[in-house]
Amino acid sequence: MEVIYLGHSSFKFRGKSVTVVTDPYDPEYVGLKYPKTEADIVTVSHDHPDHNFISIVGGGPFVISQPGEYEIKGVSIFGFSSYHDDKQGAERGKNIIYLIEVDGFRICHLGDLGERLSSELIEEIGTADILCIPVGGKVTLGTNEAVELTAQIEPSIVLPMHFNLPGINQKIFGDLNPVDEFLSKMEVEDKTVLDKLSISKDKLPEETKVVILERKG
Repeated sequence: MEVIYLGHSSFKFRGKSVTVVTDPYDPEYVGLKYPKTEADIVTVSHDHPDHNFISIVGGGPFVISQPGEYEIKGVSIFGFSSYHDDKQGAERGKNIIYLIEVDGFRICHLGDLGERLSSELIEEIGTADILCIPVGGKVTLGTNEAVELTAQIEPSIVLPMHFNLPGINQKIFGDLNPVDEFLSKMEVEDKTVLDKLSISKDKLPEETKVVILERKG
């Protein structure tokens, strides 16, 4: 499988026959160019312009924007209800966590999760080969909470997202932390930076590894 970072919370997961894109964003709002992209499936974690700009993705994708269980073109997707804040959505509304199964990989995309998860929900989500987790704080999990949740889920690979990127709209997202704060708390000594992640199931690391993907475009 190949993973490409499109910026903010948007990734492209390209399997053998199916492509899934998460949380496409409005480039004018976010301040980052969105690469020309096609997909078979698009997941939307919540209805904010930096996560729900579906029209920018070509290919006539099947769109998932509600919790539930889905089976599309051999891809199993489970959407779990959560909140964008730690006040049961009173400040920023609801959020959907997606567990996406592509070519035998279990990918957990946390969207703009802003609350600590119950042990029951963590157990329901189960294992994850790849965890996409917001690390910029402020409007999502704080850095310590992100590190704590990573330890609870125990993924093979962690892909940080939703942090302060060069070129991002600083008026809106300028208070997000850079990714280095998360790396420091995770005690990552040798930062792994890739332009894309190409991986097979038998090559997953035995211990959790943080990978920084350079934004395409």
